[in-house]
Amino acid sequence: MLKVKNWALFFAVLIISSYSFAQQNLIQNIQSRSILSLNGKWNYIVDPYENGFYDYRHDPFDQSASKSGGFFDDKKPKNKSELIEYDFDYSPAMNVPGDWNSQSEKLELYEGSVWFRRKFDVKPENDKRYYVYFAAVNYEAHVYLNGKKLGIHKGGFTPFQFEVTGQLKDGSNSLVLKVDNTRKQDEIPTINTDWWNYGGITRDVFLAALPKTFVADYKIQLPKAKSDFIEGFVQLSDSIANQKVTVTIPELKINTVVTTNQYGKVDLKIAYKNLVMWSPENPKLYNVTVSTTTEKINDKIGFRRIETAGNNIMLNGKSIFLRGISIHDENPLLAGRLRSEGDMRLLLQWAKDLNCNYVRLAHYPHNEDMIRLADEMGLMVWAEVPVYWTINWTNPATYANAKQQLTDLILRDKNRASVVIWSVGNETPLSDARLSFMSNLVETARSLDDTRLIAAALEVHREGNTMVLNDPLGEKIDLVSFNEYAGWYFGGVPSEITKFDFNIKYNKPVVISEFGGDALAGFHADENTRWSEEYQEALYKNQITMLSKIKSLRGITPWILTDFRSPRRQHPIYQNFWNRKGLISETGEKKKAY
Repeated sequence: MLKVKNWALFFAVLIISSYSFAQQNLIQNIQSRSILSLNGKWNYIVDPYENGFYDYRHDPFDQSASKSGGFFDDKKPKNKSELIEYDFDYSPAMNVPGDWNSQSEKLELYEGSVWFRRKFDVKPENDKRYYVYFAAVNYEAHVYLNGKKLGIHKGGFTPFQFEVTGQLKDGSNSLVLKVDNTRKQDEIPTINTDWWNYGGITRDVFLAALPKTFVADYKIQLPKAKSDFIEGFVQLSDSIANQKVTVTIPELKINTVVTTNQYGKVDLKIAYKNLVMWSPENPKLYNVTVSTTTEKINDKIGFRRIETAGNNIMLNGKSIFLRGISIHDENPLLAGRLRSEGDMRLLLQWAKDLNCNYVRLAHYPHNEDMIRLADEMGLMVWAEVPVYWTINWTNPATYANAKQQLTDLILRDKNRASVVIWSVGNETPLSDARLSFMSNLVETARSLDDTRLIAAALEVHREGNTMVLNDPLGEKIDLVSFNEYAGWYFGGVPSEITKFDFNIKYNKPVVISEFGGDALAGFHADENTRWSEEYQEALYKNQITMLSKIKSLRGITPWILTDFRSPRRQHPIYQNFWNRKGLISETGEKKKAY
């Protein structure tokens, strides 16, 4: 159990969360529903003092007696004497999805609040339910529709939604968000990271029109144990019994009709024959349809099994080696977050060109479209939540946030064959509080999905020329996965690192989740000159020699595919706010280590 010092605080957090935060039951595969895209130009107001949220006594307008007075009212003066000190119509506009850092030069390093407003027309139908859905907003979002607060969401990389049935106007509607990307010690991620803090509405926004009772969720996958059945469930939005649900997979000649129980749920166990298993060599996806009398949902789903046996990783019963690379959700060629399928396909194709069968999508949940592309292109995926470095391990609200982000990630991507690993964090320092925190996340992941591997990017410590891995969290996860930077942060020049050996406590598959070093593309020197392409190339060669000593080595994801922006990297010549560990530069130039 999580050790909680202040139970009163813990219960207060639960009460506040249940009252004001985004609805937790995410709609599965919302892209296949009847949706109105709210992407495009949104007007914005930069608000560093949060004048649009607080009055001059620093009390929130949306908690006042009138629940009005803030920018979320989106008001116009009623006459020439009325004082209103903002105007969205005359404010600048930026693209959504997109971050503000890359769309306005003055906002490149801005951390704080920005207001966004989008007007849209709709004609609500009485037999429909409506949801506004955000694929990701970084970091804290306060959401308002027509001046009324829908709620709050924290977490910059996971989707959230609000039901707005009965709140839409026939005609013009105003959707307003206050987005705050301020880094805070008690949040996930915490105040200290090594990537650019891109603020804004960074992924798609939809208005979904659904039947009164709709398919809220489903899972259609192979079970953990080998069998001749496809298993899972279908969950309706309401607890209604005796509703017929049909699951169809035409290529497998499956057309199964089932009936919901009193909770609106039905468990699936469907026999199959001649199933082609998904793999990187043959990323087979089947057209799957889930339908009721009122809707039809189409999906593309692959089927495979991933497990460990001793120190082997087994895909569909065969031992595999994870030939990988790490990737950030950032376009090196066009500043900012990945904006389109083309951006995402570019990075995954670069990984394929490296002969990768696997990618680590670090250090947070990437776009759902990225995972679907990995399904299609045949790349296994390590998916991660941003429990990163020095989290506040004893704060119950911090744990609740981490657990929710992990839950949202797993619920979103549970039908994606490419996802083979759920990671609960990266480079977290040892302590009893941290072990409790992380162990509980591992248990959460297993309770939600027992068909995939659980991992975390651990750290090693050194005893002379031996790297030691004895992190007690290693007992609870499926892989001995760790980061090490011999030749860059320790160990001398690249030619000297082959002296290192390894002492690994656990008899499990070993995956090196990070290694690497920086190189400025185009800077050439000898292999002992730091920042040169030759140094990075020599480092990679000697890392491979060193790592080959690990008999149970079953995978690597070097750090990283492309150079990426980071405020921590400040050398004016070699870095200039870029982490240069990429094998490809910010201009797309392949370095010698590639």
